[in-house]
Amino acid sequence: MTEAARQSQPEVNRLNLSKKEYVGSDSTMCKGCGHDAITASIIQACYDVSIDPMRVVKFSGIGCSSKTTNYFMNQAFGINGIHGRMSAIATGSGLANHTLLPIGVSGDGDTASIGLGNFIHMMRRNLRITYIVENNGVYGLTKGQFSATADLGTKAKKGWENPWEAIDLASLGVLMGATFVARSFSGDRKQLAPLIEAAMMHNGTAMLDVLSPCVTFNDHEGSTKSLKYIREHRDALNEVGFIPEFQPIEADYDEGSDYSVRMHDGGVVTLHKLKDHDPTDRMQVMTLLEQARNEGKFLTGLIYIDEDKPSFAEQENLGEEPLSMLSDDKLRPSHAALDEINASLMH
Repeated sequence: MTEAARQSQPEVNRLNLSKKEYVGSDSTMCKGCGHDAITASIIQACYDVSIDPMRVVKFSGIGCSSKTTNYFMNQAFGINGIHGRMSAIATGSGLANHTLLPIGVSGDGDTASIGLGNFIHMMRRNLRITYIVENNGVYGLTKGQFSATADLGTKAKKGWENPWEAIDLASLGVLMGATFVARSFSGDRKQLAPLIEAAMMHNGTAMLDVLSPCVTFNDHEGSTKSLKYIREHRDALNEVGFIPEFQPIEADYDEGSDYSVRMHDGGVVTLHKLKDHDPTDRMQVMTLLEQARNEGKFLTGLIYIDEDKPSFAEQENLGEEPLSMLSDDKLRPSHAALDEINASLMH
């Protein structure tokens, strides 16, 4: 092969896949929608850490956000559930085959309103999943009504004011047992892509609250989820880098300026501290989130992580062979075994 021909070949990752092979269908989102920027970060993250699309199962519900899973990794499995039930479907899938890599993309309505009950129980079980919430504070698919994450006092496009307190998904995630909680901004790929990479390597519930402005219904003056407002009020906790296990893990850190967390797969999340923040201190995290909420700030970066809590599959003592692949003779007791059980009940 000539040098010119070699240079014309697309770059590939460890699986010999080009970035193009992680792309899905063309987006039908509004031009400039933050959700498309999130899709780009998902594609970048999966390419960078050499995710095998055939090992991925994608989950979504109903809403603009739930169209996102169609825009990346066409070769992956995909389940589009009914409104608010993505968490329940993902939990069932995780029990049936815990060897797959689940990626769920939901919205603030699908997650924090109709799906809130399922979402809470998924977090407390610590199901292994990368759960991305595309949070714009409105129901974009139904013309811009306030969602449960709309901030108190924020103004709708037609002028009315939201009278209710918002559900803070990051605080809820920490409170209910998620073991990886982060927040980012759709337009900050430098921060978001490494967070997604680390989330995919986490052995538990990794919940990312991604602020994603709705350019059609929630990008006006008076909105607290507009592009301008988020840029002016986001407050980074850390600069995030992720080093996969297959790359040399070497660094020269100034003492006290960086915090490294080793993931269960061997990779390392490296946080350059912009604040005095320990992401393993649950009480400090809750205080910090409440303080930011009172100040009207959006904390971004890795907010909380717990690498010690067992995942749902580990708590349920699931074997290496997925339940969905077990044969009938392993799933059903024999007649002799049933006779023995019935006989024991007679005593």
